[in-house]
Amino acid sequence: MRKALAVEFANLHVVNLRGDIRKNMLSKGRAREGQNIFGSGSMTGNAITLFVKNPLAARHGQIFHHDIGDDLSTINKLATVARLGSIGGIAEAKGWQCITPDEHGDWLSQRDSAFDAFIPLGDKKSDGPKLFDNFSLGVSTNRDAWCYNSSRDSVASNMRAMIGCYNAELARFDAAYPNANRKARDEAVDGFLEHDPTKISWTRGLKGDLAKGKSFGFDEACLTPSLYRPFTRQWLFYNRTFNEMVLLMPRIFPMCEAVANRVICVSGVGARAGFAALMSNALPGLDTIEKGQCFPRYVYDGDTEAVGENPQAGLFASAPAAKAGCRDAITDEGLAHFQAAYPGEAITKDDLFHYVYGLLHSEDYRTRFADNLSKQLPRIPAVKKAADFRHFVEAGRKLGDLHCDFEAAEPFPVTIAEGDLRLATIADPERFYRVEKMKFGGKRPHADKSTVIYNSNITMTGIPLEAYDYVVNGKPALEWVMERQCVKTDKASGIVNDANRYAIETVGDPAYPLHLFQRVITVSLETMRIIRGLPKLEID
Repeated sequence: MRKALAVEFANLHVVNLRGDIRKNMLSKGRAREGQNIFGSGSMTGNAITLFVKNPLAARHGQIFHHDIGDDLSTINKLATVARLGSIGGIAEAKGWQCITPDEHGDWLSQRDSAFDAFIPLGDKKSDGPKLFDNFSLGVSTNRDAWCYNSSRDSVASNMRAMIGCYNAELARFDAAYPNANRKARDEAVDGFLEHDPTKISWTRGLKGDLAKGKSFGFDEACLTPSLYRPFTRQWLFYNRTFNEMVLLMPRIFPMCEAVANRVICVSGVGARAGFAALMSNALPGLDTIEKGQCFPRYVYDGDTEAVGENPQAGLFASAPAAKAGCRDAITDEGLAHFQAAYPGEAITKDDLFHYVYGLLHSEDYRTRFADNLSKQLPRIPAVKKAADFRHFVEAGRKLGDLHCDFEAAEPFPVTIAEGDLRLATIADPERFYRVEKMKFGGKRPHADKSTVIYNSNITMTGIPLEAYDYVVNGKPALEWVMERQCVKTDKASGIVNDANRYAIETVGDPAYPLHLFQRVITVSLETMRIIRGLPKLEID
């Protein structure tokens, strides 16, 4: 679109009023967007754009940009607009910045052209060299409240009820249109169906199945452990019909099979939360990392065998065993590319998988190529020194183990304000450790993040503030724990998602949410220690 605008118009004047409230929140104020020009009437950033069309102009596509400035209030922005008054007013104030678009048509935040010389992590549009043979978006259910829950029993109960409602609607529809052709059935569906959100969640795909006359039954084998958000395990009803899009995920985590695998999830193009990467050994959702693309260690092309008799242990296992149809997802050409960069080094595909994960955490890499990473999937450079390559490999391996096995991390020894819980006599652990909603000490806007009130019985103090430096998918890992270890009721369906049920039913420890917070402190501190110890990014 930007390229087309530059061709069609002689002059383009953009007054950037900023005020993207979500960007402010996700960046913890670092975006410096200021208040919105419409106050509370909008959360989206705003601009005044004037396109001047002049077929007789000697030059076309002259782009002029004026940034209103950092951290301004609504009143200050309105006063600035009134003072400038016009295009001429900005010109008199020498406020226009002339922009020359780059080859991609970018006006602002232009990409580093060196990035395009690196081998792509994955590429489905080109036959050129790439590191991963295949990758996929995470599972998109379009009915998360129904398909996900902390309680396995609740997911099963919710989906049985919904499938029962669907089949009842199908029977009612068939009776109403016994001889209708497919086109007539398609046209009749929307106006006919029961739309009570407490009984069923309709999507385009499910309506299409009903129009086709398909009936379904509940399958217990579809209940699968998943990583719903960073450091948040939940149960998923993993099913092609009742998940709107599973995409290529069944080739990474096959349905109704307990196979071990790991994926590197990276932010989708244009993610508002900024670039993030997180390794998981559990099935990820679409927004585990915002619109995340998932690059697997292995892909499964054929039938698979179960790993033991415990599907949860199999899915969360650290390393896959050999399976029928299991093969490396990293390409031979990707391996050859890096072997050529380091002659004499014995490099394996496992090394490359962990090199990628280590490199994606490099602060040098993320800073230098921030504009590229906001607009395209990562490309992976070869660092100059073989020793640095090895450092990134080992860092990536340690980070991967930390992030996949976060539930096994040693709990950080916070102080419990009420006293040492190991010495307490707790008659009813489920009641004592029950969490409804964690919150910081102090009062906004001066919250004390060194203190977290877990519930009325437990207050944690002495939380190291540096633990909040580990940010993934737009917020500190610890704040993901605080946000998701809670009791939440979905407004539309009335379904309750109670994190305490995962603690009791799956883990068998009512104190799991408390211990998880302590473990993620350890994970966060260790993650930042590893990141800050990475070599400087030296590339050609």
